[in-house]
Amino acid sequence: MKQLQSLKVATVGTGYFSRFQYSAWARIPEVELVAICNRTIEPAQELANKYQIKSIYQDFDKMLDEVQPDLVDIITPPITHQPYVQSCVERKIPAICQKPFTPSLKEATDLVRLIEENKAKIVIHENFRFQPWYIKIKELLTQDVLGELYQISYALRPGDGQGIDAYMERQPYFQQMDRLLVHETAVHLIDVFRYLFGDIKSIYADLRRLNPVIKGEDAGIIIFDFLNGSRGVFDGNRLSDHKAKNRRLTMGEMRIEGAKGTLFLNGDAEISLRKHGDNEEEKILYSWVDCDFGGDCVYNLQRHVVDHLLYDKEVMNTASEYLLNVQAAEAAYQSNDKGRCFNLIDSGNKS
Repeated sequence: MKQLQSLKVATVGTGYFSRFQYSAWARIPEVELVAICNRTIEPAQELANKYQIKSIYQDFDKMLDEVQPDLVDIITPPITHQPYVQSCVERKIPAICQKPFTPSLKEATDLVRLIEENKAKIVIHENFRFQPWYIKIKELLTQDVLGELYQISYALRPGDGQGIDAYMERQPYFQQMDRLLVHETAVHLIDVFRYLFGDIKSIYADLRRLNPVIKGEDAGIIIFDFLNGSRGVFDGNRLSDHKAKNRRLTMGEMRIEGAKGTLFLNGDAEISLRKHGDNEEEKILYSWVDCDFGGDCVYNLQRHVVDHLLYDKEVMNTASEYLLNVQAAEAAYQSNDKGRCFNLIDSGNKS
């Protein structure tokens, strides 16, 4: 099979977050955006004009058959993901699928089974682990700066969930989601926790709805036990904020405790280390680009997939791997509903 030198990328979707994907694709030299698909022509035409995309479609399957892209970027709501992914799988076209992967665990499980049966390549667009501060923290943990790991804690405080206009400026559909905090947001941190601490043994969750104008939960605490014996705490509240120049940069603050000391991540993406027994904190210097969303994590993810397809580098967050995150999110809802801890290993979720 001939090794590709560049990638023809086709896209579907023009929603709020898609601007970051299109911007990132335009900055990857090995990529040519060849086609865009959307239910309505006008927003697709605007993006096509901006990024010199020659072909515009309203029929996704027709686009795949006529353009025959090397990669598809699915940037649409979860309810559309199953048919779009299936169309790519049937044609053996690799795809990146926006998260949430599917509306339910059953749909995700069925879709992963189809992907595996066809030996297809589907990567989930879970970009938080590609934020540069988490990449740096992963490097520090690999260097054993904390020794034995005790606990990871993250406080989500974006401050965008208050009042009758909550979420309306960016993602108004948040107000009507039956499941919000975990399904839409905490799943990012479930993935980050697994990236940094490994797979999850069990989950206990207590979820709340604080803003009465929305349907789903907007606050909650989730406790994780990891297979390595350490613990995790996700403390989420979308109504409260945190100290930061840009409260959407890290969207909260993280603390990681170990035998040798404690790492801190603040809202300005500054990382510091306090060694065990010391009172002074050491600032950890690292470089990152303050571009678009989350330290240019969208670009980092898309670059990661391009490097895999063109240069055979290892890839993270395939659909099969990401199913563990969907299972953990579902376990959090089940725990909240039944008021007890859920063991993921007994549910067959151990990787």
